[in-house]
This record gives sequence, C-alpha cells and structure tokens, in this order.
Amino acid sequence: MIEENARASVIDLSKRLSVSEVTIRKDLAVLEGEGSVLRTHGGAISVGRSRAELAFEVRARLHTTEKSLIGAEAARLVEDGDSIALDASSTALQIARHLKARRELTVVTNGIRVATELAAQPSITVLMPGGAVRWEAFSLVGKWGTMMLRQLNIQKAFVGAVGFTLEEGLTDVNAEEAELKRAMVVTAKDVIGVFDHTKWNRVAMATFCPTNQLRLVISDDRAPVDSVKAARDLGIDVRLVGSK
Repeated sequence: MIEENARASVIDLSKRLSVSEVTIRKDLAVLEGEGSVLRTHGGAISVGRSRAELAFEVRARLHTTEKSLIGAEAARLVEDGDSIALDASSTALQIARHLKARRELTVVTNGIRVATELAAQPSITVLMPGGAVRWEAFSLVGKWGTMMLRQLNIQKAFVGAVGFTLEEGLTDVNAEEAELKRAMVVTAKDVIGVFDHTKWNRVAMATFCPTNQLRLVISDDRAPVDSVKAARDLGIDVRLVGSK
C-alpha cells in the first residue's frame, strides 16, 4: 500500500487492515528497520520511489550514524574565533551539534534548524541571510541572502550535496538552494564538501561548486573506492570516517 501510493498514514492503514494503530506503528518500525519504508509523523513513505527532494525531517533520519561521524570530523576543522558557513543540509546540522564548545565563533547559515541548534550558545554568533522560507529544507533562499553572503569574509564553508561527480562537482536539486550555496562557495577561503556515500556518482540539476574549488571532502568509509581514488588523484583531500 505504501509503495503504490508513495505514502500512507497510520490511521488509514489501521482502518484498511482492521488492526489497531499500535500494531501499525510496530509494523512500520519493523519495515523501517528492514529499509523498506521511512517513518514520518503520523505514517510512512516509500523509499523505493525516486524523489527529487525529501522533507528535512525525513532526510535527517537517513544514514544518521554516518552523518554524525562526518559532522564530528568536520567540526574538528573549526577553531575558536573562526567565521564559517553552514548550509541547510542535515549533515550541516550534525556539524552544528559538535560545535557548541567553540568560543568566539561566527556561523553564517541559511538553515533554520542549524541556527536554532546554535542560538542558545553565548559564545557563538549566528548570522542568517534574509529570504523566502523553503519548508522542504527549513532554509532561507533568495537574492537577499546571496547579496549578504558576498559581503562577508568566511574562512570555511561546509556544504552538503544531493550529488557529487568529478565532472559536475557538487550539485543540488533546487536552483534557489544551489544559488545560495554558490554564494557561500565564492565567499569562502576553503570549501569542504560533507556528504555520505549515497551522494557519490549522482548528479542533480544545478552545480553550485565545481570540483576544482573543493579543498576537502569528508564522507564515510562506504564511499565507492574508485571514485575516492579518482578524486584524490585530482588533488582533492578525501577523508573517510567510519564506526570502527
């Protein structure tokens, strides 16, 4: 039923299958553990369909172990007193969670969840560009944001991606999101790509960072070996993190 309709609610499944909502929730938990579905608030969605963009709450639950490890490794590159940029990706949120001990840190982000995560830290200044709210990514996008970013001095920009290839660089499915990330890339002294193994050898609609502008890529140890070697051969520092 979920695969046919792309999504289903707990209430609808309970009625159609004549079982309790508690039973449905338990079954969905089992199916999610098997990788067959993704649970959402009040139901579940199919993982078998090609989706241009998943809502943030769903993306944040994908590959959480890998993203947390990537976030911790990226945070080690941030020093007290730095000015950094974080995009609105779920991996950037993991970086933010590892930055709370930093002092005199300035974080520029268009991610509402990222800003909320750091807002209570007295030693961290959070700057957000203006723009329209995109609910899919809980982000702010638009020309106001790109204009602001281009006036700043940013030491390091940490950017996630929907896809990465050596030919197309870092890509995103949304043109407005890509435009704002492009402004981060142009402004930053160093650009660090942060994405898990599923983003390698994928191409989305808009390139926001050509390969030659990447200083470093942080990914997990399930990244394709041949692609990692090819990136390193081009002079890109690739760091792979793992649970071992």
